[in-house]
Amino acid sequence: MKAVDTSLFHRVLLPENSQADVHPAVLFIHGRGADEEDLLGLSATLDPRLMFISVRAPFRFEFGGYTWFEILEQGKPEHSMFKESYDKLLAFITDARATYPIDPNKLFLFGFSMGTVMSYALTLTRPELFAGVVACSGYLAEETHLEYRWNAVAGKELIITHGRFDPLIPVHAARRARLLFENAHACISYREYDMEHQISNESLTDIDAWLRQRLNTQA
Repeated sequence: MKAVDTSLFHRVLLPENSQADVHPAVLFIHGRGADEEDLLGLSATLDPRLMFISVRAPFRFEFGGYTWFEILEQGKPEHSMFKESYDKLLAFITDARATYPIDPNKLFLFGFSMGTVMSYALTLTRPELFAGVVACSGYLAEETHLEYRWNAVAGKELIITHGRFDPLIPVHAARRARLLFENAHACISYREYDMEHQISNESLTDIDAWLRQRLNTQA
């Protein structure tokens, strides 16, 4: 079997003044045309107990930045790029859990746009790896090579945020993801905002409160 390259370029921020051996962690997964710096700035507004890892997608985007895959049509990733990115992300996460001081019970995915697509894919195939998911302005890719484990996400916690006026990924994509996860008995916090394709101050405040609650209550 061919070994999977786990060397995704990434940045790591550890909590300041923490004496703990392991830390709750957030893995940022950016959207198309961005890089590992795009979401990392959000760390300053999130719970200071968290460590943050931000990864760069493996493919250059023709208009600048990086991408996880090309889009054949709305909701359909190009197969080979999606598979390669998924494999690299999963291998990276496995490597990071063994390398960095991550609390294995408190690793959260935080995706934006295409990063949410990847976060959903990881959650629906390896739900046991993640304490929860922040899914911003994205969609669930339903026609891929993956076999989603809908019967294994009961109780899995997600917060889904989306702009009502999003011109790139219509809000109905978030509503569909919500419906599918609720039908699988996941625990969903769902929020819509008067915004476009973005993370607003209001949505970030809600995300921070959601993460803090999980850090305070999860074993």
